[in-house]
Amino acid sequence: MVKYNKKKTIVIGHKNPDTDSICSAVCYANLKRQITGDDYEPARAGHVNEETQFVLRYFGVKPPRRVLHVRTEVRDIDIRQVPGVNRNISLKKAWNIMQQDGLVTLPAVTEDGHLEGLITVSDIAKTYLDVLDSSILSKANTRYSNIIETLEGLLIVGDESAYFNEGKVLIAAANPEMMEYYISKNDLVILGNRYESQLCAIEMEAACIIVCEGAAVSMTIRKQAQEHGCTVITTPYDAYTAARLINQSMPIGYFMKRDHLITFQETDVIEEIKEVMTNKRHRDFPILDQEGKYKGMISRRNLLGASGKSLILVDHNERAQAVDGIENARILEIIDHHRLGPIETIGPVFFRNQPLGCTATIIYQMYQENHVTIDRVTAGLLCSAILSDTLLFRSPTCTEDDRNAAIRLAEIAGIQIEEYATAMFAAGSNLSSKTEKEIFNQDFKRFTAGKISFGVAQINSLNAQELQELEKRMLPYLKQTRKDLGLDMLFFMMTNILTESSTLLCDGQGAEQLLETAFHVDAEEEQDVYRKESGIIELAGVVSRKKQLVPAIVVALQE
Repeated sequence: MVKYNKKKTIVIGHKNPDTDSICSAVCYANLKRQITGDDYEPARAGHVNEETQFVLRYFGVKPPRRVLHVRTEVRDIDIRQVPGVNRNISLKKAWNIMQQDGLVTLPAVTEDGHLEGLITVSDIAKTYLDVLDSSILSKANTRYSNIIETLEGLLIVGDESAYFNEGKVLIAAANPEMMEYYISKNDLVILGNRYESQLCAIEMEAACIIVCEGAAVSMTIRKQAQEHGCTVITTPYDAYTAARLINQSMPIGYFMKRDHLITFQETDVIEEIKEVMTNKRHRDFPILDQEGKYKGMISRRNLLGASGKSLILVDHNERAQAVDGIENARILEIIDHHRLGPIETIGPVFFRNQPLGCTATIIYQMYQENHVTIDRVTAGLLCSAILSDTLLFRSPTCTEDDRNAAIRLAEIAGIQIEEYATAMFAAGSNLSSKTEKEIFNQDFKRFTAGKISFGVAQINSLNAQELQELEKRMLPYLKQTRKDLGLDMLFFMMTNILTESSTLLCDGQGAEQLLETAFHVDAEEEQDVYRKESGIIELAGVVSRKKQLVPAIVVALQE
């Protein structure tokens, strides 16, 4: 029976994901599965940083699958799961399968699932119109079990798993004296109930005799057949019908196309295969998985209904921060706690955005609203995300809802908040062994304000000396990266969790002056916010990119 693959919905955070982005994706996918019973898969759009690795290891959770893009792939459309067949099945059986399921093409696969070849309705039709060779049955290496099945016969003598692989097929219509002149060794002879004809064929060393019209086979004929190694089959059909049907017993492997097959991978992008499908006049094309195993069939018509991947976005709502190919996807929901960004959707979506310190707090609320029990692992992931995003409640983005949620989740997870958070931040603060690129991409986001595009990367650390040593390493990297990313301005925020302050590196025309305006920097006055040196601004009390840094930059740009 032909089936179609069932689609799943991907739950995914932003590029360069942080702990909130990944933990929220995992926990929300779990919630949606429990509520709906449908298939929701958590995913990530970038590398898992060390802080998040610590969290996942602590609670025994595997990192979500990394998704490089969400452009529409072959696996996103309706793949017709046409069952593969063995190359030794008969043409008749193949025809019946195709007629029953409305198929034009049938794939032959090996026992381990690899594609061997394809046979079409037209291939089978040609065997009736073009095959005039009386030796074709043996050339096709036809198994006796196929002959028995096709003729609805009964094996009297012989081995049904053996093959008819020599000789020709003929009908014994003449008397026994004449038969001696045209029967050769290893032939297959179709005959009636005449004892003399059956005996003659056996004595002429025929490989097989087919006795028609359900005639009985005497014990003498059976014994002679066994002694001569001759297979005996009876069929209810008359000789004319048996002769017409017998070619249908040939295996499809002899006629199927096996060379230069046009196949596609599950991960092939639709836009890239359309031209190939248009230029080739095939009705159906086989689909293979990443191991090269057969998965199903698609046709040009399948491409017309391609609707793209189904997505739920968590912890972001701006296209610049989203996984590549977002414009081709169907966004179903957005769960976020950031400012609203310029993202367009194909249709209406469920959008939940709350001014909280963490997306995980919103998801915690949704568990409660839907009366879904939170287990220890889910609680641990959600609590970790809140502690990370709120910097252990030190961030100005932190609300009472965040704090209360984290305390309750910590109880369920069985962790001590202060002790656990210190270990988690320490895991993420080990920066000395990382490259500048790895450090920068731990948590980087793009933003747009009017015609100005800028980016902000942020790291958090408990080690003041480590942060200070990074200044000289990261400034040169910032200059080159801004050019590579095509941004007008680029900022790198190094936040000291213990002192609740940040050192901000900047690059780009007017970037430093912009910060001085945004944070009212005056080098001649004693203040907590000051210009340390060219390209470096010290920001006391500034720890939040979302609530403190980005809004100040946007306001300054508008002025």
